[in-house]
Amino acid sequence: MAASENTPVSQPVILLTGTTGYVGGRLLKRLEQRGVPIRCMVRQPEFLRNRLSPEVEVVYGDATEPSTLDAALKGVDTAYYLIHSMAAAGDFEEQDRFAAQNFAKAAHRAKVRRIIYLGGLGVEGPQLSPHLRSRQEVGAILRSSECETIEFRASIVIGSGSLSFELVRSLVERLPVMICPRWVRTEAQPIAIEDLLSYLEDALDLPPSSGGHVFEIGGPDKATYGQIMKEYARQRGLHRWLLSVPVLTPRLSSLWLGLVTPVYARIGRKLVESMKNPTIVHDRSAEKFFSIRPRSLPGAITRALKHEDHQIATTRWSDASSAGLGVKTWGGVQFGPRVLDSRRIELSVSPAAAFGPIRRIGGTQGWYFANWLWTLRGWLDLLCGGIGRRRGRRDPEHLAAGETVDWWRVEEYVPDRLLRLAAEMKVPGRAWLQFEVTPTQTGVEIHQLAIFDPVGLLGRVYWYSLYPLHAIIFHNMLARIGRTASADAAIEATPTRRTPDSCEHSV
Repeated sequence: MAASENTPVSQPVILLTGTTGYVGGRLLKRLEQRGVPIRCMVRQPEFLRNRLSPEVEVVYGDATEPSTLDAALKGVDTAYYLIHSMAAAGDFEEQDRFAAQNFAKAAHRAKVRRIIYLGGLGVEGPQLSPHLRSRQEVGAILRSSECETIEFRASIVIGSGSLSFELVRSLVERLPVMICPRWVRTEAQPIAIEDLLSYLEDALDLPPSSGGHVFEIGGPDKATYGQIMKEYARQRGLHRWLLSVPVLTPRLSSLWLGLVTPVYARIGRKLVESMKNPTIVHDRSAEKFFSIRPRSLPGAITRALKHEDHQIATTRWSDASSAGLGVKTWGGVQFGPRVLDSRRIELSVSPAAAFGPIRRIGGTQGWYFANWLWTLRGWLDLLCGGIGRRRGRRDPEHLAAGETVDWWRVEEYVPDRLLRLAAEMKVPGRAWLQFEVTPTQTGVEIHQLAIFDPVGLLGRVYWYSLYPLHAIIFHNMLARIGRTASADAAIEATPTRRTPDSCEHSV
């Protein structure tokens, strides 16, 4: 019997692994926009389920536990394999091999039509690093599943949150003079994260191919790691000197990276071993299958920096549960070059009452705590040629985007919800102060966020030397904003009592 025209046709399911990782988290956003059924396979579903839209299915699955894979792959048409064990202790090559073999067998049993995999560039041979060798071996194992496998091989990914990019950035931001090992002279072919995601997404639309494809992808520019560092420094307005020496072994280099970057030494060593291998595109067949024309290296870095000006990266390499890394450090939470001081309080008041003290901040009202310190900071700013606190504010009760509040400028203003101030004082970097009011079941939550983007070593010295004082100021400022909001709400809730003098008298 023919199916009824009104019978809904079920769409093929897309399985995404590595959702908590840097690439997977960003790819998920793209796939959601396509409006196709998405299933995320993770080892901690409860961690992810409340963060995603209800339309995204979240299931438990672990590639190292074969018994968990059949249910996760049931009904799947295309699977993204974005799993690696680089942060794991022990033999990561063996763990990657074991996970890929399990996934390949389960995909074959489930009759998965296509596997899309992200690996690494590098010429095969005995000189290839264990990390890159493992990446390419995983691709071969997935192809052995007899499922059509699309393998992308990429070099450094340029984007806020990318492991390689954060490593390069941390070195440039923190060290005016860098004693660098020989790998700074190794050539790579960086690709912007947006272009990488476009390849991964467009692979869904490739026509069927019995043998699959291996695509080498990269931007138009070939550059050494040293040249990438210098381009980043140029765009940040930093002067850096690179001194290359041949005596730093991979182990010493990894320990050095662990001291000056957010990369653990065990991950750093695997990265350093890979950096000795050129990662250049030799096969340009991707140009025949995709209309994507990747950005240049300067364009990729510019876009990454501009993206951070508007929002902090939504996913990061250190978000991956497998990485075992945290971003919270003494002095705040590290997001790329930025340091954040984040504080929250809950109040049993309305959003309007909670936002009242926030919209009146600065000017004659002051900053709710240690106003004499704010005044002193203003005088110091004047002495340094800045604007100080002499501008005040236009209106003590109302604000609008673009207005000034002492040495701040209102960057974004949403009544009863959001106030973001951008600093215009003299400071070795850029700074923002943001207040956001969010309704809860019992009232509201006020989220106070101080963001500092230090420029060079001087900027970091400035932030960390003043952080103990900043911590006291930010803590007490938010506490007093909360007390003021509660007091204002209590006054508004008190009934007005009419006195005899206020009564009307008849003639």
